[in-house]
Amino acid sequence: MTDHPRDRFDLVPDVEAELAFLDALERRRLHHAWLLCGPEGRGKATFAHRAARRLLGAAADPSRGPLGARQDDPVSRLISAQSHPDLLVLERAVEGGKTKRNISVDQARDLPEFFSKSPAQAGRRVAIIDAADDLNANAANAILKTLEEPPPSGILLLVCHAPGRLISTIRSRCRRLTFRPWTEAAIAELLRNTVGLGVGEAEAVAAGAGGSPGAALAAIGDETRAADELARRWVGSSDPLDRSERLALLGTLRGAEGAARFDAMVDRLAAAVRDRALAGGEGASDWAELWSRLTEWPDRAAGLNLDRTEVLASALNDLERTKARAC
Repeated sequence: MTDHPRDRFDLVPDVEAELAFLDALERRRLHHAWLLCGPEGRGKATFAHRAARRLLGAAADPSRGPLGARQDDPVSRLISAQSHPDLLVLERAVEGGKTKRNISVDQARDLPEFFSKSPAQAGRRVAIIDAADDLNANAANAILKTLEEPPPSGILLLVCHAPGRLISTIRSRCRRLTFRPWTEAAIAELLRNTVGLGVGEAEAVAAGAGGSPGAALAAIGDETRAADELARRWVGSSDPLDRSERLALLGTLRGAEGAARFDAMVDRLAAAVRDRALAGGEGASDWAELWSRLTEWPDRAAGLNLDRTEVLASALNDLERTKARAC
């Protein structure tokens, strides 16, 4: 479930995006920089590594999609081992077991040096920035220098979750590929085929994924999945919330782990309420109003530095009142 994008071979993030990139490659009209756009979790980094394998000469495997490559190819093996001399991946560094908040300017300065060298094995050199959103201001300016003077045999792939936050001079020098949301049916099929979930469970996880296969995969086997099951049971039942279960949950919201648990619970509660509202029927307007309020709670809690326990308790009280009105 936590495979790095370089180790994913059978996930095809967006067929149309892959066909567009492959068309440019085959017609020898490949732009030197590609901005891979879309919300986090849609497979942009997976696409970048799929594209890198083909650019660096890995044998094609059409059974794995337009940019599919053979997993046993020497190029694929080198990339998975992070030892291909013609590939550079810039991502947030991990030090002391903690991931840094940004890609630093020192990391960004590796880019011009990398592209200044001739390809060692392939006909070109490829760099992946995962993600451009993580570049600090100085790092972004360092990247810009490479974009302004593109290397003759270099291709740059920039993963970007929010293009509007990038400086315009970076955006203007890239060709953009936008990754569309997956349908719930496609996500459910992915979960059944790769994880082995049953039909009902796969559909439940897919419904709360927001069109993101990454979010769906991350939800399997972790706290998010437990929060989703609890939220859907609470929303779907006409009975009052179990008091002991509720108190147990509220008692786990302290500290760093508690923050993650709070975010997961509010997110899954909002998803369950959204689905109930969209189902229509009696009380649909009440559920829609609750959905609107729930989506505001995380930002309100963070902005006003509110106690997470009190925030979630208020949200659950709101849920109780909505259930009483809707029944």
